[in-house]
Amino acid sequence: CALPISRPQPSCMWAQRCTVLVLRLRTITKVTMAAQQHSDAAEQKPFPHFATTATHAGQDPDQWNIKSVVPPISLSTTFKQSSPGKPFPYEYSRGGNPTREVFEVCVAALEGAKHGIAAASGLAAQSLITQTLKTGDHIICMNDVYGGTHRYFRLILSQFGVKVTFLDASNLKAVEEAFQENTKVVWVESPTNPLLRLVDLAAVVALTREKKPDAIVVVDNTFMSPYFQRPLDFGADIVYHSVTKYLNGHSDVIMGVVCTNSDELGKKLRFQQMAGGAVPSPFDCYLANRGLKTLHLRMREHQKNAFAVARFLETSPHVIEVMYPGLPSHPQHELARRQCRGYSGMVSFRIKGTLENAKKFLESLKVFILAESLGGYESLVDLPALMTHASIPAEEREKLGISNTLIRLSVGLEDEEDIVNDLDQALKASQQL
Repeated sequence: CALPISRPQPSCMWAQRCTVLVLRLRTITKVTMAAQQHSDAAEQKPFPHFATTATHAGQDPDQWNIKSVVPPISLSTTFKQSSPGKPFPYEYSRGGNPTREVFEVCVAALEGAKHGIAAASGLAAQSLITQTLKTGDHIICMNDVYGGTHRYFRLILSQFGVKVTFLDASNLKAVEEAFQENTKVVWVESPTNPLLRLVDLAAVVALTREKKPDAIVVVDNTFMSPYFQRPLDFGADIVYHSVTKYLNGHSDVIMGVVCTNSDELGKKLRFQQMAGGAVPSPFDCYLANRGLKTLHLRMREHQKNAFAVARFLETSPHVIEVMYPGLPSHPQHELARRQCRGYSGMVSFRIKGTLENAKKFLESLKVFILAESLGGYESLVDLPALMTHASIPAEEREKLGISNTLIRLSVGLEDEEDIVNDLDQALKASQQL
């Protein structure tokens, strides 16, 4: 006697088949999205010989009598002269230092520049540039910039009679209408801090040349680094960095740098460096120079992890908006593809809820560290409205969209899975008030 065979009901069979089909479609979708975004990143080929330049530019052992492969740290403040008024080749470390010069040559080469001028911080580098201006001059500045830049222009530079117009530099019409007879500088970040908006650098340069040929275009390239973007290639006159961030990459140096291809600007900036005195220490220059050697490796990993974070955040029910130029959903994604060789490791997003939800999220993180700054090997998280951009007046922050629920991530070099899982658990906790 045959045993009875239990067959599933037709509706049950159909449900099982639908479940399998959905799981397969999800897998295919994830693989397709990952492949597309991997392809999108891969097609943005790095600048030729970047790693070799980072390793060797300015580092020739033959420049030292001892043939040191690793450039030495020259701590001497002063140098012997062969005869009065005849230094060879250094005189006093504020005006020139061997360790600092090694770094300056290397970073200039990475930016495709002739001149590199190091400063004691990113804001000191900014000051070097603005010290070339005089009372009555005018700056057109992107409104969505680092809070320290906004503060410096609004509260310090204004005291010396330099006028600043803040506007959305991604709107070329607004830039065109802002030019004045006394406009001397167009100042932009791309991507911006913290909203990750992009500025069409070639278009802004062309407009500046047309409207005010004697004005210069200055680009803060801190978020991208020269590994992913070279503003001088688009005609910018000056590019500068907070070296503290990606260039050094280890959160243990405060430093800045300015690069240019203009001999005239290079001479002015070098004089300001020496006469103003805001120079970095030789030890900091040594550390930053060492950081450049792994910049290409770190930026690739930062970007890989940032892509994973951005993709995850787009799927989270606890997130309202994700800002990452590498995502097709970013409104300026095509510009990013044209202008950059990649998308870096910075991601911003708006969390669902209020300031209390944002605080709960930040306090629940375990891998991400709640701290200002960015670009180090560790993942950092920032609430700009209360931290990096708190010095911007509240009404201006509101206009810009820097709300109490805007969160900025500097995605580090930890394991991708750990980073994403940390965000996941903190987002879930943020909604359980």
